[in-house]
Amino acid sequence: MILKRVCALFSAAVMTVICSAGVLAAEPKPAPGDISAKAAVLIEASTGTVIWGKCERERLPMASTTKIMSTILTLESGDLDTEFVVDSDAVRTEGSSMGLREGDIVSKRDLCIGMLLPSGNDAANCAAVRVGGSMDGFAQMMNAKASKLGMTSTHFVTPSGLHDDDHYSTAADMALLTSYALRNPDFREICSSKSLKLQFGNPPFDRWLTNTNKLLSKYEGCIGVKTGFTDEAGRCLVSAAERNGVTLICVTLNAPDDWNDHARLFDYGFSVTESVNIGSKTYSCCAVGGDRDSIALMTQRDIILPKINGKTADVTFSAAVPQRIYAPVSEGETLGLLTVKSGSRVIDEIPLISAESLLQKGGEGYEPPLIAQALDFVKELLFK
Repeated sequence: MILKRVCALFSAAVMTVICSAGVLAAEPKPAPGDISAKAAVLIEASTGTVIWGKCERERLPMASTTKIMSTILTLESGDLDTEFVVDSDAVRTEGSSMGLREGDIVSKRDLCIGMLLPSGNDAANCAAVRVGGSMDGFAQMMNAKASKLGMTSTHFVTPSGLHDDDHYSTAADMALLTSYALRNPDFREICSSKSLKLQFGNPPFDRWLTNTNKLLSKYEGCIGVKTGFTDEAGRCLVSAAERNGVTLICVTLNAPDDWNDHARLFDYGFSVTESVNIGSKTYSCCAVGGDRDSIALMTQRDIILPKINGKTADVTFSAAVPQRIYAPVSEGETLGLLTVKSGSRVIDEIPLISAESLLQKGGEGYEPPLIAQALDFVKELLFK
């Protein structure tokens, strides 16, 4: 009995299993039709697998698609709904605007909407000052985040994307950034909205802001993300679309025919990708103070993996669960987390729940005898 519990305790701490159902290495094929972009990439969002690319690692200006980074930093800074007065200098800028004026009262959430929908340069500047303390301070935050995400060929200077010779990225880096940003529920909600009503001004009053991303209406399943244009960068577009459990991200830089470029690439991408249900996973964990010595955990939902060009992702599963699970436990209770990775990239996180109930030994108020408590203490010293 004791040996069984010690073994269960040791195996339940962190468990890693490799699922090998084919090597995930999509073989790029020519996309249908001509692609006008100087640089382009199409990736599967969860794994980052490149399905099709054209000069995707060439450094180019990316115009207002920059605001993907500015928005995610603003969202992650928290305190989104506290109102404040905009910085007087930040609202004075050229180009597209959400309509801010000196003295206007806004929230950071308002500024995120203003960045992603009408592509407000004023919103980006005000967010930069509020979050980073200054434009330069925010640029440092942008570059630090880019480095952390692995955007190795990107350098930010402005929060809005107005042209600067030292402000550049690549289609591949922007796709990487977007796959990260789409994991944020607030970002997904805002960038997928065709229009949103909000209040700002002095005093605040209702406004409707409209999304510049026409692909939301032009392509079925489109869920965002961001347009951009400057004379130097040309037309830039980052978009994402979902179909049958698959999410694709497309980036084009300097693309005269960007709407059609994205539609063609998505059509191609969805023709070579699908989602595969590999079912659930179960684990056995050490139980204490219950009517038995172990309890089964299972994933709250089935595991879905992408399949590209006939090959399913190679992934690892890491289950984080308590060293001990104390009775009583109800069936369906959340007790751990399963992390699914493709290489070093987290592609999914699924709660682990109890597959069964664990009744408390001896009924309500039962406590294990002193010898059992002492044994638990020794186990913790040995295995923590």
